Amino acid sequence: MSEYQFNTNCIHSGYKAESGQPQVLPIVQNTTYRYYDAADVAKLFDLESADFMYSRLGSPTVNALEEKMAALEGGTAGIATSAGQAANLITMLNICQAGDHIIACGNIYGGTFNLFNVTLRKMGIETTFIDYNLSKEEIVALAKPNTKALFGESLGNPALTVLDIEKFAAAAGEMGVPLVIDNTLASPYLCQPLKHGANFVTHSMTKWADGHATSVGGMVIEGGNFDWNKYADKYPGMVEPDESYHGLRYYEKFGNQAFCVKLRAQMLRDLGCTMAPMNAFLTFQGLDTLHLRMARHSENALALAKFLQNHPMVDWVKYPGLSGDDDYERAQKYLPKGASGVLAFGAKGGKAGGEIVLKHLKLASIVVHVGDIRTSVLHPASTTHRQLSEADQLAGGIKPELIRVSVGCEDIEDIITDFDQALRALQ
Repeated sequence: MSEYQFNTNCIHSGYKAESGQPQVLPIVQNTTYRYYDAADVAKLFDLESADFMYSRLGSPTVNALEEKMAALEGGTAGIATSAGQAANLITMLNICQAGDHIIACGNIYGGTFNLFNVTLRKMGIETTFIDYNLSKEEIVALAKPNTKALFGESLGNPALTVLDIEKFAAAAGEMGVPLVIDNTLASPYLCQPLKHGANFVTHSMTKWADGHATSVGGMVIEGGNFDWNKYADKYPGMVEPDESYHGLRYYEKFGNQAFCVKLRAQMLRDLGCTMAPMNAFLTFQGLDTLHLRMARHSENALALAKFLQNHPMVDWVKYPGLSGDDDYERAQKYLPKGASGVLAFGAKGGKAGGEIVLKHLKLASIVVHVGDIRTSVLHPASTTHRQLSEADQLAGGIKPELIRVSVGCEDIEDIITDFDQALRALQ
C-alpha cells in the first residue's frame, strides 16, 4: 500500500530512479533477457522468480505501468494487456470455462456486449444481461449453479449510467462469485470500485489513462479480496494443482496476487495479448497528469451539459453530474470529485437532426474514440453499437438520436460556441 495520496501516486508510483538512473521511466524495447546460470532460468519457469525472461510475459516498462495502476486503484497487482477488450477477455477466461455462466449489465460498451454475447458464447460461456437497476434480490435470483462472475461498468458507456457498486458487491457476495467492474469511463481518479466491494477492476487504458489518443492498451487490477478457498469447488483453477507448472497451486502460493500471477502465467503465456513497451511508456506518461486532466474534463463536461440542457435545439441531456439526473445521487456517492468527461444528448429532429449537428461541428472531432484531451463526438447507434439489435440498444440506454460527447480540455467557451453554432443549423 502506497504511503502517498492519489495525486502524488499519479506522478511517483510505479517507478523511482536510483542514483544516476534516468529520472523518467525508460523504454525497454527488448524481447528477451540474459542469464548466466541455467538454474536461474529454471526458477523463472517454475514461477519461483519474478525476474523477466521474455517480453510476452512482462518487461520493466510494462511492469512499471502495472504497478502504477495497481497503486491508483488500491489493488494488490495488475496485468497490462494489448487492449481493453483483451483485459476483459482474459479476466473472464481466468474465471470461467466452457459450460459456465456470467451475469452482466446490459448497458455496457457495445464491444464488450459483443465479446460476451458472441465470442464467449462460442467458447461455451453463456451470459445473462440484466438491467442495472434490478434489486439485489432480483440479481441473486438469476444466479445458476454454474454462474461464475458478475460484471458491470462503474460508468456506462455511452449510456452514462452510474452503477450501485455496493449493491452489486452484496449480490456477488451472496452468489459466491467475484464482482468485476470496468472502470474505464470513470478512471481511478473519480472512482475506485475496490473500495466499494468489487473484486477486480478492468480498464481500457486507451482512454483517460493514456489521455492523448496515442496508445492502445488494457489493464486488469486484482483487489486481493476474494477467498478462492471458500469456493474451491467452483474455481478449481485457482486452488487445484496446475500441471503445466509442476502442480503449483496459485492461491496457496501467491495469496492476494494469485489471480494476476495466473493471468500472466497462463493467459499471457498462451494468448499473447501483451502490451508493447512503447505503449506502456506513453500510457505511463499519461497517468502522470490523470488527476489534472480528469478534474478539467469533468468541469468542462458539467458546463457543457448545463448549456445543452437549456438549448432550444436539444431534447434531452444525460450527464450524471447534473442535478435532477436519474443517476445524480449515485454519482454523488461513487463519483464525488466529478462525473467524468463524457455526456450524451439528443438534438431536435431525432437521428437526422443529430447527423446535421455532427456535420456542422468545427472544433469537435468525429472519431471512434473517447477519453482524450480533444473534444470528440460519435453516434453510437450507427457505430460502436450498430451490431446490437434496436431492442438491445434501447435496453442499454442507446436511443437512435443519442450523440456521445467526450469533452476535452480546451477552453469551455470555445467548446460551447462550437456546439451552439452546430445546433443552430437545425433552425
